[in-house]
Amino acid sequence: MDKENLQGPRGNDRRVRASARLSPGTNEVRLASRDDQTAARALAQAGLIPTDLATFYNSIGDVTWADVGNGYFLDPASGVLLRLQENGAVDAGTDQKVAIGSNGSGLSYVAGPGGSVHRTRTASLDEPELDKVADDLRQFLELLEQSLTRFVADGEPGSL
Repeated sequence: MDKENLQGPRGNDRRVRASARLSPGTNEVRLASRDDQTAARALAQAGLIPTDLATFYNSIGDVTWADVGNGYFLDPASGVLLRLQENGAVDAGTDQKVAIGSNGSGLSYVAGPGGSVHRTRTASLDEPELDKVADDLRQFLELLEQSLTRFVADGEPGSL
């Protein structure tokens, strides 16, 4: 690349310097609060989430990995419950699912009572097209862990 292509209209260098990059985002796994546990019980009683997700939410409040690729997010049970109350379940044909998180690119992860986890093909939850990404929550969490491990090793977040 020649030097002219790197300069803006006033001769300023257009390259982003390391010091000008955005600061790192939040990366954490937050333990469940009493409110999270209450919301998890309400979700379980509604019968719209698998048992293993209710168990997960009894211990884990939420997962935020903002710096892994575009980010990976598992919403708190209270957020899932609120979205369910305001918008209802995600209509996935023969199965009702609830949105449980996103990948930071606008695509959502949804889970149903059968346990499988799916990702939307578009940002809309109104009439979603879904791709199955995991048979159950355990497999989904393992895929998340693999994405984190790969990102730490080589900067690639994977395709989850």
